[in-house]
Amino acid sequence: MHMNDILQSRRTLLKAAAALSMAAVPWGLHAAPSRRLKNIGLQLYTLRREMAQDFTGTLAKVAALGYSEMEFAGYFDKSSKEVRQILDQLGMTSPATHIPLPMIRDNLETEIETALIIGQKYMVVPFIPPNERTLDHYHRNAELLNRAGEACKSAGLQMGYHNHNFEFAATDSQIPYDILLAETDPELVAMEMDLFWIMYAGVDPIPYFKKHPGRFAMLHVKDMDSSRRMVDVGSGSIDFAELFSYRNTAGFKHYFVEHDNPGGRRSGGRRTGGGRAGGGLTSVAASIKALRNLVF
Repeated sequence: MHMNDILQSRRTLLKAAAALSMAAVPWGLHAAPSRRLKNIGLQLYTLRREMAQDFTGTLAKVAALGYSEMEFAGYFDKSSKEVRQILDQLGMTSPATHIPLPMIRDNLETEIETALIIGQKYMVVPFIPPNERTLDHYHRNAELLNRAGEACKSAGLQMGYHNHNFEFAATDSQIPYDILLAETDPELVAMEMDLFWIMYAGVDPIPYFKKHPGRFAMLHVKDMDSSRRMVDVGSGSIDFAELFSYRNTAGFKHYFVEHDNPGGRRSGGRRTGGGRAGGGLTSVAASIKALRNLVF
């Protein structure tokens, strides 16, 4: 066989092998990179009981599990400087904190100062109380978020808003969450999408990601089982791989694991959640293990 024939035969074989390898992968998947979460965060409301008993020790255990970003929900009598020192010693950061709405109204300057010392970037309103859920209240709270957002922007911070399920219940044919999205300035107010609560409300978050690109800087990552109970990440049915695939569209920057009642803690003799027995640390350990194995 001549050299040209050998080379031609080799080219034919290589083309055939390449075609077979492409055919073995579903169309479109071969071009998509396999992505994993690099920095996994934790909303410390999950460990509020543990934090109240041993603030530093609980954070050390969380760091040992591999969590690197903390979202606070109170500081348990620690000063902002003490919190920053503990985080620095553990090699952790705190990109965000939850600040109740009354404190945004009445104590904004102090909260901004605290956030700057700790090194936070987002001050997130976690909850609107039941007596402030009329449409008029939502319009006024959107104005408040914008005003607070202006003050935060001047300090190098950004306001944020965290949803539950009640914002998606129609009032006079209007969706309160849509009001907040439409009337807050994207440059001033970021959204923290709680994936459990929006889906608990029966709403698909993906259309929001598409309609409001770049608005969702933060996610609360929590799972739901077939009985609609909150469970550890990976123990339920929420398709996090699909949701996380909208990272670039939606603008996700921070992913905070949360479980409102880890360990299925009891209230009045009844189980209040679908978490694992063993409490909060067992729950967050299971969740980070699931997220580390997630490819999207």
